[in-house]
Amino acid sequence: MRPVRACLGAAAAVALAAAGTTALVTTSASGATSALSDRWYAAAPYLMPLDNDPPNAADIMDATGLKAFQLAFVLAPNGGGCSPTWGGTSPVSSDTAVQSVINTIRAKGGDVSVSIGGYGGTKLGQACADPAATAAAYQQVVTKYGLHAIDFDLEEPEYENTAAIRNEIGAAKILQQNNPGLYVSVTTAGTADGTGWFGKQMLLEAKSQGFTPNNFSIMPFDGGFNGAASQTTALTNFNSVLQSTFGWDQATAYAHEGFSGMNGRSDTGEYFSQADFQTVLDYATSHHMDRFTFWSLNRDRQCTQADNGGRTSGTCSSVAQSSWDFAKYSVKFAGVTPPTTTPTPTPTPTPTPGGSCKTAWSSTAVYTKDNEVSYGKHNWKAKWWTQNEVPGASEWGPWQDEGAC
Repeated sequence: MRPVRACLGAAAAVALAAAGTTALVTTSASGATSALSDRWYAAAPYLMPLDNDPPNAADIMDATGLKAFQLAFVLAPNGGGCSPTWGGTSPVSSDTAVQSVINTIRAKGGDVSVSIGGYGGTKLGQACADPAATAAAYQQVVTKYGLHAIDFDLEEPEYENTAAIRNEIGAAKILQQNNPGLYVSVTTAGTADGTGWFGKQMLLEAKSQGFTPNNFSIMPFDGGFNGAASQTTALTNFNSVLQSTFGWDQATAYAHEGFSGMNGRSDTGEYFSQADFQTVLDYATSHHMDRFTFWSLNRDRQCTQADNGGRTSGTCSSVAQSSWDFAKYSVKFAGVTPPTTTPTPTPTPTPTPGGSCKTAWSSTAVYTKDNEVSYGKHNWKAKWWTQNEVPGASEWGPWQDEGAC
């Protein structure tokens, strides 16, 4: 992702990494409550809370129904060391500004994931001595904010450093083991054949360490891409890479695969419109992929005429749009319909008795658009991807009532 923007001793690092976090999260400064479903963390778009004219998260939630945000980026201190900072300058240990953003989001029923790394800057995997020390630095972030999710954004220049990637993957494995239920995503560069040589080396490192995150996501932009068709081809090719690397079948690989796009104009002058996002969203849901996100909410708004001079901006998309157009695709992926500007309730159709009941709805089954089930002596049709959402429980939910049966 483009932000268009002293190490712990070994003994202390190992002790903290091995401590586990159930009690720590409970007593964190964040006042964290129960986690959202993994589907929300998988849909969380990136937001820079301290840079690039941060939008108001509460406004986005009200306008779109979005509940989860991917806050970026945690880095090593610019002056050196193995302690977590926001952007290399603001220590996590003394942070109040990002904490305030998180508190606002959680007060409205949402939650956050935190992304570490990104494009440029010094990463903790480069600065810390080993996986345990790296994990200890990240554990401070997990504990401080009571996190239920974390993202490892492994790209240039760090992913060209074998030792740094070993530290990052090792740290991710430690965090996963010591924080039961922690949603872990790993994001890396995308290429036409899925991911490049360094991305493939990162996957091999994960395999050698026996580490499997919730997903490996690629960023199919800034690499000669031309709209959604080139992106879905890259996702198909990346699926083959995951299969060959880990010995997974196609379905298992898709269940561990993610997409991380860039809305509007990319750094290299590619353009990705709302229609492109819809096409990739359809691909992701129909293949039961685990993640659909984008860079970034700071850019999810119309440029002014003065700003839209054929350049990439960190604060607007450089394409025609209404504010938060792209966020609505994340909401759809999570399985919720974004509200309109002025919500108008859809009249409940008068059920017509008769007709046989479809197969009974199951809370564990995955349903996609047009799948039919029965529940409460009514038949229901899915409007989009859904799992464990009771038919009829919400007026804005994923199920359309087809009448009594």
